Amino acid sequence: MTLAKELESLAVDIAREAGELARVRRTAGVAIAATKSALADIVTEADREVEELIRARLAGARPDDGFLGEETGAERGRADVTWVVDPIDGTVNYAYGIPAYAVSIAAVIGEPTPGEWETVAGAVYAPASGEMFRAARGEGAWLGDQSLTVNADVSAAGALLATGFGYDPTTHAGDLARVGRVMPMARDIRRGGAASLDFAWVASGRLDGYFERGLAPWDHAAGSLLVTEAGGSFTFLRDASERARHLIVASTPVIFERLVDAALADEA
Repeated sequence: MTLAKELESLAVDIAREAGELARVRRTAGVAIAATKSALADIVTEADREVEELIRARLAGARPDDGFLGEETGAERGRADVTWVVDPIDGTVNYAYGIPAYAVSIAAVIGEPTPGEWETVAGAVYAPASGEMFRAARGEGAWLGDQSLTVNADVSAAGALLATGFGYDPTTHAGDLARVGRVMPMARDIRRGGAASLDFAWVASGRLDGYFERGLAPWDHAAGSLLVTEAGGSFTFLRDASERARHLIVASTPVIFERLVDAALADEA
C-alpha cells in the first residue's frame, strides 16, 4: 500500500468516528441548550471536542506528523506530513439543524501553507447523510466504493454553481458583485454553507463549479484533492485589492477558465 493510500485510510477512519461524535453532540446539545445554555456554546464545545478527538487519534497513529486545525492552530511535526483539519465545516448549518455539515481531514506534504504544500490524501465525511468522500493522490476520488468524475460537460441552460460568503460584512458587497458577474454563465447558484461539501459535490458531478473568496486552509485542503482526483480543476488566486483573501475556484475543466475570468473580472 502506498503512503497516500495509508494516509487516506487513516483519514477515513478518523473522520467517521469524529463525525459520529459531532452528530451525537448536536442531538444532545439541542436539548441542553433549550434549558441550560446557548446553542452557540454547544456548537463551540462540539467543535473543540471533535478536533481534540481527531488530534488524539492522529497523534496515536502518527506521532511525528504536524497538525493544522481550525480550533487549535498549527503545530509543526518532525515528519514531512501535516494534517489539516476542519472538525465541523458548516457550523452555522450545524447550529441550526441543517444537515449540511462535514468533518474534513487532509494530509499534506511540504510547508503547512496553501500553495507550498501538496495534498496527498483526504476525507470529507457528512454525518447527517453518512456519505464518505475520499481521495488519495494518483488513486482517484471516491464516494464509498463509487469512483467519482466531474461532469464532462454542462447543460445548455448553464452551469450549476455554488459559492459562499464570509462573516466579515465589509466583504459582502464584493462577494455579491462577484455573483453578479458569474450569473450570465450560470443555470443557478447554490449557497450550501459548507465548503468541503461544495468541493465534494463538484467532484461527484452534483455541481459544475464552486467559487468563494476568503476560505481558510482547512476549508479546502481535502476538498481540492477530491476535485482534482475526479478530473476537475482547482486554483486559489490573490488580487491586488484583497491580498489576504484567496479566491478559490474549482470546477469541471470545460468551464474553469471562464469561471476564473468571471470571478476576477473588474477586481483591481
